[in-house]
Amino acid sequence: MATVTVSVMCLLLLAWLPAGVAHQEAPSWGKPRRHRTLRCYSAEELSHGQAPPHLLTQSARWEQALPVALVASLEASGHRRRHEGPLAGTRCPVLRPEEVLEADTHERSISPWRYRIDTDEDRYPQKLAVAECLCRGCVNAKTGRETAALNSVQLLQSLLVLRRQPCSRDGAADPTPGSFTFHTEFIRVPVGCTCVLPRSTQ
Repeated sequence: MATVTVSVMCLLLLAWLPAGVAHQEAPSWGKPRRHRTLRCYSAEELSHGQAPPHLLTQSARWEQALPVALVASLEASGHRRRHEGPLAGTRCPVLRPEEVLEADTHERSISPWRYRIDTDEDRYPQKLAVAECLCRGCVNAKTGRETAALNSVQLLQSLLVLRRQPCSRDGAADPTPGSFTFHTEFIRVPVGCTCVLPRSTQ
């Protein structure tokens, strides 16, 4: 009975995907596997190498994902920083409660982090906001300074993205200029940081 249920769920998932896209199961965080031959789109079928609109049906869902939703605000703040000076806070900060009471969560956390924009022209969405931990340890809530009693680690979110790869239209070993194939894959995106016990006391 369990085998039948799993088979039905797989068929429903494949039916949900747009034609011409090969779905890849969430990997055991190794390299994704392809399940069928992918269509090779010619340069004439693509606008400046971009994915065909019917393959971007995930876009509405992408906009709801934190790594995508944060990009616009990060770009706006980056534009302001270009006029205000270089980015501060790339090292583990000293936490002063009176200075961060109105700050965002990533600045008030005892495992603080910052965001940067990761850009990949062969991935859709092409821009993702990724979190970078500012401390190896965590900030002691009493002293406001970093302590090695705890470790900062990234929190990862799984995200289904569309990947573009060059392909050959005539079966030759070399890709045909301007031709691409597209497939989906799961990636893990850092969205924040948290404190954990060290694996070793040494």
